[in-house]
Amino acid sequence: MAHARPVPQLPWGMRSMWVFAMFDLPTDTPKARKAYARFRKCLLDDGFSMMQYSIYVRHCASVENADVHTKRMGEQVPSEGEVRFMMITDFQFGRIAVFVGKKRQSKLVSPPQLELF
Repeated sequence: MAHARPVPQLPWGMRSMWVFAMFDLPTDTPKARKAYARFRKCLLDDGFSMMQYSIYVRHCASVENADVHTKRMGEQVPSEGEVRFMMITDFQFGRIAVFVGKKRQSKLVSPPQLELF
């Protein structure tokens, strides 16, 4: 009797995925701005985070899960404009190189918490 070979498991960094939503949506009319805001809110509600302006990213546990989120957000795309979805592995995401030019203005520092006795 032949024994079934175990299915090799991919390392976690090759199984989990990152989904990028990159979009160029018009904002020239009040109606277009509303559609832009609605789409952005859908991304945030679905667990996406802003990586850069018009680039949002979401971590997914598997390719199948990433497909579900891509399809769901694809159905929310406004009739005007363009949205691209890209999937990369967690390993690839970890190899992203970030270069920063001039120093950006520092973020506003929150005032210290007020203590009442």
